[in-house]
Amino acid sequence: MRLFLVRHGETVDNVAGLYAGVRDSPLTAHGVLQARRLGEHIAKHHRVTHVFSSDLQRAVFTAVKVADAQLSQRQRCDTNNGDVPETIEKLEPVPLVDLRERDFRSAEGKKFGTAHDDAETHEEMRLRAARFVQGHLVPLLASRGSETVVVVVAHGLILNSLFRVLQARYGTGPRGSETSAAWSNTGYLEAVVKAVAADTEGSNAEDSGERKTKQPQLTMTVVGVNVLRHLEGLKKTKGGIGSAQFDKRQRTMDSFFGPASKKQRVDRESGIS
Repeated sequence: MRLFLVRHGETVDNVAGLYAGVRDSPLTAHGVLQARRLGEHIAKHHRVTHVFSSDLQRAVFTAVKVADAQLSQRQRCDTNNGDVPETIEKLEPVPLVDLRERDFRSAEGKKFGTAHDDAETHEEMRLRAARFVQGHLVPLLASRGSETVVVVVAHGLILNSLFRVLQARYGTGPRGSETSAAWSNTGYLEAVVKAVAADTEGSNAEDSGERKTKQPQLTMTVVGVNVLRHLEGLKKTKGGIGSAQFDKRQRTMDSFFGPASKKQRVDRESGIS
């Protein structure tokens, strides 16, 4: 399994410096561009088989962009190769409450630095992360092969809890050596979980002269942390527009250079300007 642990795009509360755990802060216009770049980048290099996300809109929107890019990339490849486009089943992200950010409770929506002694504990977060691994990742590891590519879109703190759970379960270092990682907006950690042969012996192997049997063990190797190469060259629109909440009714830059709509063509032909 190739696994991508991804933080959502930039949000309004990120820009304002507010605690937004379970608070459903929307993406900024810049955050939407980050999500699109992320989806296109992953699609160019990997065929994703599963997408999971927090059920909060900032994560769901980012996850949808990852799924949309997979469909677009495959259709583009068919067209460029001259193949008859195959019927492609669109990926549908699976939103999960267990992947929500840490609940800051009384500090939700308040400035960074506000006391949050009643916030969700690290142990509570760990239990949520472990539940996700056991309920969703373990079955995939047991039933599929090396072609499995999983994207998990969530939030910085819960992703750290998830990473620690995975390290404890599949890491190769000494017990208790779990470390933390950083996640910028749409930054991702890439890891590979694979089976390796391990020598094991039965309880009476030495007495009976039986040979050692090799049983596969799963190990995780991290190949990238807080990867942001998909954002190279991306600059935030000035004048506060980039930091403002994304409005899906806004026209994108591409729309100014794309083909005219049917209504526009009809209007031009009719002499209407």
